[in-house]
Amino acid sequence: MESVKASSLTSLSIRTAFDRTQFRKPMFLNFHFGPTTRSSFSLVGTNQPKFKVFTTISSTDSTETKNPPDAEFETRSKDDKFDWYAQWYPVMPVCDLDKRVPHAKKVIGLDVVLWWDRNECAWKVFEDSCPHRLAPLSEGRIDQRGRLQCVYHGWCFNGSGDCKFIPQAPPDGPPVHTFKKACVGVYPSTVQNDIVWFWPNTDPQYKDIIMERKPPYISEIDDPSYTKLMGNREIPYGYEVLIENLMDPAHVPYAHYGIMQMQQPKNRVKADREGGRPLELIIERLDINGFEADQDERSRSKFFPPCVFYAYTDSMVDQTNGSASSAGTKKKTSVQRKFSLVFICVPVSPGNSRLIWTFPRNFGLWIDKVVPRWMFHVGQNLILDSDLYLLHIEERKIIDAGPTNWQKACFVPTKSDALVVGFRKWLNRYAGGQVDWRGKYSGALPPTPPREQLMDRYRSHVVNCRSCSVAYKGLNVLEVVLQVASVASIGIVAAVKQGAMSAAARTTIVLLAVLFYASSRWLAHFIYKNFHYHDYSHALR
Repeated sequence: MESVKASSLTSLSIRTAFDRTQFRKPMFLNFHFGPTTRSSFSLVGTNQPKFKVFTTISSTDSTETKNPPDAEFETRSKDDKFDWYAQWYPVMPVCDLDKRVPHAKKVIGLDVVLWWDRNECAWKVFEDSCPHRLAPLSEGRIDQRGRLQCVYHGWCFNGSGDCKFIPQAPPDGPPVHTFKKACVGVYPSTVQNDIVWFWPNTDPQYKDIIMERKPPYISEIDDPSYTKLMGNREIPYGYEVLIENLMDPAHVPYAHYGIMQMQQPKNRVKADREGGRPLELIIERLDINGFEADQDERSRSKFFPPCVFYAYTDSMVDQTNGSASSAGTKKKTSVQRKFSLVFICVPVSPGNSRLIWTFPRNFGLWIDKVVPRWMFHVGQNLILDSDLYLLHIEERKIIDAGPTNWQKACFVPTKSDALVVGFRKWLNRYAGGQVDWRGKYSGALPPTPPREQLMDRYRSHVVNCRSCSVAYKGLNVLEVVLQVASVASIGIVAAVKQGAMSAAARTTIVLLAVLFYASSRWLAHFIYKNFHYHDYSHALR
């Protein structure tokens, strides 16, 4: 039974075509875990925090503190300024990368190409621009020697960015391929927690930056006793809105009604149908390195800027029967069931972001070995879709009000908004109030496309997920097979002479043809709804 319950944790307790059972929402989605313990999350190269403790948040710039009110809830020095371009950024999970082809990605406004260098057995991140005529290298190929080849004129580059071959250069002429201008910009990159990370600066002085600073590390992801299924999706609203939404458990019973459920405390009467209730969220520390928070000392969450939001517990105790003692009685042994939420939010461009997620747990591991990853993604995408349009429009209203005026425009009087306001405080005080795009963009958001295009899963997820992509192709093939079987069955009945087949056999074949056709139409609907577009109407829930 514990393993069955674990499946609901990994799929975020959703109700899909695969499971109509109404699960209870996992406790960790409300940041309501168990007794607090220190996590195994480490961040190398950050400053030592200096902090005051604060709890409640108001609609103004004031806070209610546990310490005397004459101090701000965080301290800062004159040099406390967050540098957006002196950080490690995640690009993609390794599980969703194809080593045979280069991959185009945009991160913090930079166009990069991610490719596998088989000569060095490493993932490389380059500027997505050929030095010849600036054609995108991501449209190229990996040649027979394992080099990245630009398909515009055939220039080839090794893993260090050096040009190794220019077809148009005479063999007996000057070695123009060795000129510095023939090289491609190379970003420092590394693989950690099965995710490719890169440092957004091609200056050679940062070549060995990994020796001084490392990306945030989460030990559970590399622990073989934990599950670590990952997912990723392109999100049509900005980084700031994405990360604060993931920090906000109070929206779950309303924005995700019918998909996820809030767990209600014992002996508490629901105030409304959805089951919203007061939440005691407390931020204990806030400085340039992010913040830590808890809820009634029974859960923990951490924000490690710019990308990682991590909520965890390791104190759910499962009582199981142990071996029999000499007296003939069985001893009960306790097993700690641990799980966490890891959300990695990547700024892409104004109005666009990328979400990478994984939910490590140390129980119910067999579920992930039996159920394909794409089945979990069906439900997880439904959760993302259920508030996607709300957040897309909300972002535009925030921009209209001015990002620095967020706290004046928004009324946030309850403690359930503490993490959201904490993030905005960090953003305004240390990071300039918004992502630093270095003048690449005017500040205007892209226009809102039709709803079906805005919420399209195929371009935002399926093409970027190896599991869902394989499932999509396989299900489409099955649909065609069913249609062919239906037509073939009718053809057989029509071709066979009247007396050569019994009436029962003829009826059976016709029924099979109808069944094949109906199955193909159902499958076509299933594919469209789960791999292309699934609208979510809040008014009719």
